[in-house]
Amino acid sequence: MAEPTTSSRKRPFSMLRTFMASEASGGLILMGAAVLALIVANSALAPAYFGVLSAYLGPLSVLHWINDALMAVFFLLVGLEIKREVMDGQLSTWSRRALPGIAAVGGMIAPALIYLAFNYSNPSAVRGWAIPAATDIAFALGVLSLLGSRVPTSLKVFLTALAIIDDLGAVAIIAVFYSGALSMLDLGLAAAVLAGLYAMNRAGVLKLWAYLLLGAVLWVLVLRSGVHATVAGVLLAFTIPLKPAPAAPDDMAHSPLHKLEHGLHGWVAFLIIPIFGFANAGVSFEGVTLATLGNSLTLGVAMGLLFGKLIGVFGFAALTIRIGWAELPMGASWVQLLGIALLCGIGFTMSLFIGLLAFANDPLLQDQVKIGILMGSLIAGLSGWLLLRLTPRRVPAPRSAKA
Repeated sequence: MAEPTTSSRKRPFSMLRTFMASEASGGLILMGAAVLALIVANSALAPAYFGVLSAYLGPLSVLHWINDALMAVFFLLVGLEIKREVMDGQLSTWSRRALPGIAAVGGMIAPALIYLAFNYSNPSAVRGWAIPAATDIAFALGVLSLLGSRVPTSLKVFLTALAIIDDLGAVAIIAVFYSGALSMLDLGLAAAVLAGLYAMNRAGVLKLWAYLLLGAVLWVLVLRSGVHATVAGVLLAFTIPLKPAPAAPDDMAHSPLHKLEHGLHGWVAFLIIPIFGFANAGVSFEGVTLATLGNSLTLGVAMGLLFGKLIGVFGFAALTIRIGWAELPMGASWVQLLGIALLCGIGFTMSLFIGLLAFANDPLLQDQVKIGILMGSLIAGLSGWLLLRLTPRRVPAPRSAKA
């Protein structure tokens, strides 16, 4: 994140609303893709479904192309959103970062602790501690879209900012805890390419194709280095310029970052994430019993998402407000904030992704993780929707003018 911006420049104020609208619509499509995957995985089409995913195209299987290549594009978009919001948006000042930032930290710590409380005595399961620590913004905003104007915009902005910070935490966790044996040669070459991208930014290069070309090289090197390939997407995003084009020096909407972000939104929300959901949500329920649903791994994931997110997000947010570091979002009530905290327990996309990394060589544990994610996310989503649906919208009191 190289270059600063000034308040005098024109900013695309509608970007956040556009983002939330596309994420909400994409979340509804993702729900459909997940349901379809479950139906196919438990039908006569199951052998074909799993067979196609395990088939190889070149050096990688179809599933690996989806999880390592397509998801790198998703992480590129995540990185662009993080950079934009930190430098020029809802996270650009401490006062704006405080409430979603502290709530996001609580929403990562509490689920991990609950998961570990269920699995501390099972060494093979401990590696999955981060699975319930992530919030699926597309799913959560998809649920919010069903509520319309019953939820104030301030809470939607709060949820979006929280999820973006949450994504940054998840990226850091993946890079530190879920990377394999490192190749120092490839890691060094990747660092050199990243330095070249940064130098291009500082030199004022605004051609997107140049960044994307070097970004593809960076992805290959990161893939070979042992660090998970999707991290390359975030690293590339941080080097994309937020500077406006020379033809419109005061219009931030024409910066390379905004152009790329705008171009990727539709592809990610309506194609890449649904494909990921369809490819990874399919779990066969054949042989699933009450004992399966009650095992420590499944319960740890489900309870971490349901209660961990609720306790962490709401508890840390309430503490932040009570000590005066932030205010309750405008027009929102404490009960509505509680409903948002419940929706943060929808951990589908990133939780699935971390689960696949944590138990890459154990399909049985992967299935237990998927069942836990589905259970926790479903109950959290329905509970949050019901609470927000039944809570009357609070009308904010007019601010009194100072004498």
